[in-house]
Amino acid sequence: MLRKSYFWLLFLASSLLSEEAYGGNPPNFVVMLMDDLGWGDLGCFGEPGRETPQLDRMAREGVLVPAMYASAPLCSPSRAALLTGRLPVRNGFYSDNDLGRNAYTPQDIVGGIADEETLLSELLQQAGYVSAVVGKWHLGHQEKFLPLQHGFDSYFGSPNCHFGPYDDVTTPNIAVFRDNKMVGRYYEKEFDFPGHVSNYTRLLTEEATSFIRARAADAKPFFLFWTPDSTHAPTYADVQYVGKSGRGRYGSAVQDLDAGVGAILDELDRNGLSNNTLVVFSSDNGAALVSKTQGGSNGPLLCGKQTTFEGGMRVPGIFWWPGTIPAGTTTDQVWTHMDFLPTFLELAGVALPQNLTLDGLPLSNTLLHPELHISRSVFLYRGNLLMAVRDGPYKLHLWTWATPPHLLEIDDDFCPGQRQPNVTTYNQVNHTDNPILYDVVADPAERYQISNTSSVYKTVVPQLLALVEQHVNNLQLAEPQLNWCDDAVMHWAPPGCEELGRCLTPPPSAPHLCYWDH
Repeated sequence: MLRKSYFWLLFLASSLLSEEAYGGNPPNFVVMLMDDLGWGDLGCFGEPGRETPQLDRMAREGVLVPAMYASAPLCSPSRAALLTGRLPVRNGFYSDNDLGRNAYTPQDIVGGIADEETLLSELLQQAGYVSAVVGKWHLGHQEKFLPLQHGFDSYFGSPNCHFGPYDDVTTPNIAVFRDNKMVGRYYEKEFDFPGHVSNYTRLLTEEATSFIRARAADAKPFFLFWTPDSTHAPTYADVQYVGKSGRGRYGSAVQDLDAGVGAILDELDRNGLSNNTLVVFSSDNGAALVSKTQGGSNGPLLCGKQTTFEGGMRVPGIFWWPGTIPAGTTTDQVWTHMDFLPTFLELAGVALPQNLTLDGLPLSNTLLHPELHISRSVFLYRGNLLMAVRDGPYKLHLWTWATPPHLLEIDDDFCPGQRQPNVTTYNQVNHTDNPILYDVVADPAERYQISNTSSVYKTVVPQLLALVEQHVNNLQLAEPQLNWCDDAVMHWAPPGCEELGRCLTPPPSAPHLCYWDH
């Protein structure tokens, strides 16, 4: 566990080192965050079909991060944590309607990212960066929650996932925005998805490359947050990839995304920006195994999305920065998405606000020198419940919970074919008095528990419980933003609908507590 004084010494030393490494010019940042893409879905992570040549190239030219963790096992809280550097329970992206339930931002959610939260985009904007979101936002869809109100300069995409088609009587089709105005809706003429075929990923790629060209022309540093959602069920892909994958529709979506990654890297090369741009590739959570053939693979990891087992929280990670970080290397450093904010700021020479409490660490030193390793703890939450902690090679489960019984009854399973007694439990089980311990470096599949009679268990568990106690005692919970739902806030009449003549009449407002069944 890093002490506060060491944290700031690390920040200062790493900032000086990184300035020397790239010549003092503030670097650009591109974060490519996929949706439900699994740890085992890329060739560079062992996918046997090798259907991701561009991402495999990115890994060969950069640093592979096998121990990258999302900050929640579900999309919305994971994205909020990435952009704030703070756990969902600290930034408000959780619900306390029921213990330990995953919550997100469906159409009827009332809340969103709070004004009190400081986002990476806001801090970079203050330092002269131009920032864009291209793709899925998922931090609230009412106007006050949209990206331009939170430090981004441009936005093309949707604040929700591409669910539908809906009937626009009980549920409206979800809007796609340019900046603060709707420009169309999913499953309608502007953004249609017939037969799981769509050019939408290509549109997002073209938006990203256009943004890069504009920044090359105006010579301003930039932050691009590229967040396509085609690997979230129901999956879709451009017609040129349909039927080309050995993994069905899901594989076609991955191939489409892989081509988009290649186009963005090539655009950076063409504009002479590669040597001053850090590109990060990852996923918002583990593969959604519940999606079956429309979902991905977590390789050997246990379970998937919605759970705090390795398959739900550990995600692919690649860093690419030609000429600055060593090519063709793999780091043992444990990273979380929350580390992006402090790491980017130190690379950009931007000071952290003194009153900002972060859960991420500045890790540019280990990025520039992958052989280095900084010890750290990672706290894994499911909703408002601290389920597990990882520190060093060890992972301690305080609670376990896989799939609720009512979902199993309809064949929704977060851990298909992966039954472990007293671990993949169907109900929330409190193990605090006798925690379950794994070495997830030696055993990433969490198959073999370390015996509670062993000397390792007797030594490590008290140390990890002390870290948990320190964490809990220092944690100030934010007001939960995901408690209330209301059909009246759906996409009936988003900003811009008047100009299109496409406004719908909302029902009377009837706020109610959201029900989260997972």
